[in-house]
Order: sequence, then structure tokens, then C-alpha cells
Amino acid sequence: MGRAPSYAAVGVACLLLYSNSLHGDFVHDDIPAIVRNQDVLGSSPLLQLFLDDFWGTPMSDAFSHKSYRPLTTLSFRINNWLHGLEPLWFHVVNVTLHIACSILFTRVAVRIAGLQTKFALLAGLIFAAHPVHTEAVSGIVGRADILACSIFLLSFLLYHDEELGKRKVTLSCCLAGLAMLAKETGLTVLLVNIAYDLYKSWPYVKRSILDGKRSEESVRFARRAAKVLVAMSVLLVLRVALLQGSLPKFSAQDNPSAFHPCPHVRLMTFCYLAVFNCWLLFCPTTLSHDWQMGSIPLVTSLADCRNIATCIFFGCCLLLAYRCFADFENHRHSPLVLGCLFLVIPFLPATNLLVTVGFVLAERVLYIPSLGGVLLVVYGAQLLYDSGILRQRAALICSIIILLFFSLRTIERNKDWSSREALIRAGIKALPQNAKMHYNLANFHRDSFQTQLAVLHYREALRLWPRYASAHNNLGTLMSDGEEAENHFQSAISIQPGHVNAHYNLGQVYRKANRSQEAVTMLERCIRLDSAYTPAYLLLAKLQPGPIAGRLLKHVTRLHPTNSDLLAHYADWLLQNYRVEEAILYYQRALKHQRDHQGALLGWAKSHLSRGKTYYLHFALSRWRAMKQQNENKSRIYSIVNTADLFIRSWDLYKQGQVTSQFHHSTTPSVLYQYDFAPVMEKGLDSESLRGIPQQRNPGSKR
Repeated sequence: MGRAPSYAAVGVACLLLYSNSLHGDFVHDDIPAIVRNQDVLGSSPLLQLFLDDFWGTPMSDAFSHKSYRPLTTLSFRINNWLHGLEPLWFHVVNVTLHIACSILFTRVAVRIAGLQTKFALLAGLIFAAHPVHTEAVSGIVGRADILACSIFLLSFLLYHDEELGKRKVTLSCCLAGLAMLAKETGLTVLLVNIAYDLYKSWPYVKRSILDGKRSEESVRFARRAAKVLVAMSVLLVLRVALLQGSLPKFSAQDNPSAFHPCPHVRLMTFCYLAVFNCWLLFCPTTLSHDWQMGSIPLVTSLADCRNIATCIFFGCCLLLAYRCFADFENHRHSPLVLGCLFLVIPFLPATNLLVTVGFVLAERVLYIPSLGGVLLVVYGAQLLYDSGILRQRAALICSIIILLFFSLRTIERNKDWSSREALIRAGIKALPQNAKMHYNLANFHRDSFQTQLAVLHYREALRLWPRYASAHNNLGTLMSDGEEAENHFQSAISIQPGHVNAHYNLGQVYRKANRSQEAVTMLERCIRLDSAYTPAYLLLAKLQPGPIAGRLLKHVTRLHPTNSDLLAHYADWLLQNYRVEEAILYYQRALKHQRDHQGALLGWAKSHLSRGKTYYLHFALSRWRAMKQQNENKSRIYSIVNTADLFIRSWDLYKQGQVTSQFHHSTTPSVLYQYDFAPVMEKGLDSESLRGIPQQRNPGSKR
């Protein structure tokens, strides 16, 4: 089969395998990164997109996740601009990028690695069908990995593929920078480029070193290497500068091994995690969207049998490394060397050796390293095929079995990513001892008004992970007994003193018990923890005397000067306190930002009526009728919003253990304030609810 038919076959295979993922919903990290991200929704200036992290928090913020991927965020923004928040088109782009990656990898296999065409086709098909890629392809935020991989492969091909013309080293380095802007691991293509170039140029370089005579080839290599090293240094300096003086903050539940006090426990666990990642590449039987909270227990003793697997794995790695270095002389096994480079170098950032990462294991991180794993397997199949007739049959049978298993597993796994409930239940099935899975399922039951089931799973999460602050907080919001709720909120605060929602909810408990001074104290702590925590200001305004309440409400309007609900709320207070002229101004500001804001329109009419200007009432009533008729068609949408409890749905999936997840929020204000705050606040906020409250977007603020 020629190259063009091979590329076409790989593309068709991708499309068939992921066709059942196209109608999936926004799930897991899609909610904070897309649905609630102002940089994606277009409500923030385009420039702000290049100042914020992947989740929409300013990079200058001390609590930023520090994941800087503006190219990926820009692609989401374009998706939203073209088709709105329609999941289908987001999935279409992901699948298209996966097709591009699979085709580019097929070209790398045949042109650079030197595989036979039929085995290059096999490599492309296995990569296309690999089940570990479902998180990157079917989960929309996985676009960061797919986009980075596609640019990674383009950069590699421009550097090494002579069929594309003279080596375009400068353009390859520019593409590496773009890959880094899609996801940080994209930068590793520069290391892969220079390492593989050294391998190909080693005979000339060695001769120059030993004989002291520079050849033309060695000089060219030195120039290419200098360009790559300069580009890599510049990009690394820029990336470090983007951290703006602080590293991301993680907790023990994100990555328990990184926080263990014993160095030998950390080392043994990190080594075993490398083994486990490799196992997922070669035998992806157990897959999960979240591996936190004890999913992979720490290796605390030398007697742990998992150390045997670690020793075997690193023994094999040493043998492969020896074989690769030995091949520097004769270049007989280029696919072996290239496979090892693809497998090892892009995986280095996830090993915790360079920096601490915020996860135990993440399947989408394996998207680029899987290039190397697939190349090694297919090269082994080619060697087996070339060694005899009987082995040809064995290689053929093994290839068919692998492709069939991977394809069926991928199609089945895509179904897990179709909805929030399906993903959570798949996670529970795969990792029943993961406290985060039970917490997520409890949140789902809570949003579905199945309170008893929610309580059951919150308690199970606390049994598996007793120091789970968010589970204590959310469980407290479901307790009918005030004392029991208070105990849960206090437990959450004792575990995580910066848990702002637990402070707020405890303030609610005190208010209901007529312990007003304690409620005020707790709400003031909320504001000290997060100066833009809107619910605390609003509740304090209810508890404080008139002038102080007015100052609090006015401060909220300064925090959110374009939020019509808050502007109208302050205008109502002004009207109640007979400050009619000021009330009219704030009602007009609210209507300026939302022309169909009913509360602001009625308040504006009442203000004029109180001054005897009845002719304004006719105008207001006419406009009211027009808005009412328009909104009748949206009644179903409003009913859903009114039962959404501040759009808590699906928020549970954003890395709850990180400090980031407790304080920083991307929101759509118009969803939240279409109904009175009181019923929602009486119910209390869970650890996700604040995501729906508009937050200050001042990059210089500290919350």
C-alpha cells in the first residue's frame, strides 16, 4: 500500500473510532476550562486571554494554576464564536486534530523512523485506536495535548524530513514555541530534535572529536544544535517569567507521594508511577479520569511486591538504553532510538523530577509519549515478521488482536465520556476506593435532588479520605440539624483553614441560630480570605445596620460594575432608603448592561412613580409586555436555571484539592442573579457553588 492510501486509511479509522464521541456533553474539566471561562465565552478582552492561565485566572494571581496555554484557549474561544457552547463542534475539532496527529505520526514512522510502509500504517492505526487517548480526544480540554502533539510532530518533521526540503531549523523552533503555548510539554520537541540529530550525525561528530578535524557535516550539526539550544533557552526563560514569582499550589490529595516526608517513600512511589504509566500504554485495561486520593497507594516499604515490577522495568530500560547507545555507531535500529526518545523525553515533566505536578496520574499526559510506545511495539512486530514465515503469522495475529482490542476498548470508553453521570459511574467502577469518585457521585446526586444518596456517598468519601474538607463542607449543606451542619463546617475549616465556602456556610448556621455577632465574624473572615467573595458581602449587608449595608452593597457594585443584578440590588436598597435620584442612576446602569432586566425596569418605573412622574409608568409597562412575550419562549430555560442551585452541576470535577479550586472562579453572571439570592443562600453554598458568583478580574488582586 502506498503512502497516500495509508494516510487515508488512518484518517478513516480515527473517524470511525471516535464517531460515537461527537455527541458527548461538556464533562469533567470542560466545565471550568470552557463553560465557565470568561476567556472562552468572549466576555473578557482578547488580550486578557494571554494574561490568564488555562482556567481563566490571571497568571499574576498567587493562586493561579500557572498552566499557560493561550493557543488552546484561543481555539476554544473561536469554537464558541463560531458555534456557541455547542459540544458537538468542540468534539469535531478534537477528532480532527487526532486524525491529523495520527497521519503525521504515520509519516514520521515511514519517513524518519524508516519502518516499512505496511508497518508504518500499523503504527498509525494503533496510535489512532489506543484507548489511553480517549481522555485527550473525548474530553474536550484534552485538546491541549492533541494540539501540542500535532505541532510537536510538525516541528519534528520540518527538522528531519528531507522530502520537505532543506532542514528548516528556525521554523521548527518557532513551531516548538507554538506547541509550548498549546501545552507546556510541547517544548520537549526541541530536546527530541537535537537528540535524534545527534544520533544521526554521531559518526561525523565522533570523528571530529577524536581526530580534531571538523567535517562539513559536524559543523552543520553544531550550527543546528546552537540554534535549538538558543531557542530552548529563550522559551524556558519566557516560561519561567510567566510564573511571575510563584509556583502553583497543590495539596496532598492532588499528589500524595510528592508531600510525603520520607525521601525513600517519594522515590519508590515515583519510580512505581513510571512503571504504572508504562503499563497503561501497553495494557490499557483499567482507565479512569481521576487517579487522586489513594487510587495508587504509596510504596512505603522495600518489601512491597510492586518494587519487583519497578526493578524489572528499569532493568529493561537500561537494556534499551544500552542498545540505543550501541546503535549510535551503525544506525541499524533507528525506530528503536526514536521510539525511546519519544517515550522518555515528553514524559519527563510528569515524573515529578523537574517540578511537582498536581496529579498522581493523568492519561491525557500520555498522548505524546505514546508515540514512542507504539513505535517500539510496531518495530518489534517488524523484526518478528522479517525473521521467518512462522513468525510472520505470529506478528500478523498479534497485530490483529491488538488492533481489535484497542478499537473495542476505545469505542466503549468513549461512551463513558458522553455525560457527567456516565463518567462518574465509570470512575467508581474502575476505582471503587477513590474518595474523589464517591465525592463526585454525591455531588451528582445532590444536584439531582437525591439527598439520601448524596449523604451516603459523601460519608463514604470521608471514610476513605477522612481529611476531605470539601466533602465535609458539602455534607454540611445537606444536614437539617444545625449542630451537625456546624460540626461538618468546622471540620472543613480545621482541615483547610482557607476553605472560604465553609466559613461562609458556618456564618449561615450562626445567622439562623440568631448568633449574629459570630455570623458577622465568620463572614468577615470570608472577605479576608477572598476579597471578592460576593455572597459574604450580600449576607453582611443583611446583618448590618442601614448605612453599613449600603456601603457593602456599593462596594459589590464596584467589584462587578457590569453586573445588572447587583446594580439593581443596590438600587433597590437606595430606593428603600428614599435616595431616589441615586436609585434611578443605578437602575439605568443595570439596564444599560442588560436591557431586558425586569427587576431594574420595574424599580426604575417605581422610582419615577414615587416622584409623581406617571408617564414613565406607561413606557415601563409597554416594555414589560414586550419582554414578557419574548421570555415566554424561554420559560423552560428559566425553569432549569431556577432549579440549578447556582449552576453547581458538573463543577465537582475541577481538581478540588488545589487551593486554586477553592478561590478562583470563571463565571457567567447572567445565569446567577435571575432570581432572588435569599432562597439560595438559605440553602448554603457547597464547595462548587462559588464558581457561579461573579469574581473580580483584576490581575493584580490577591484573594
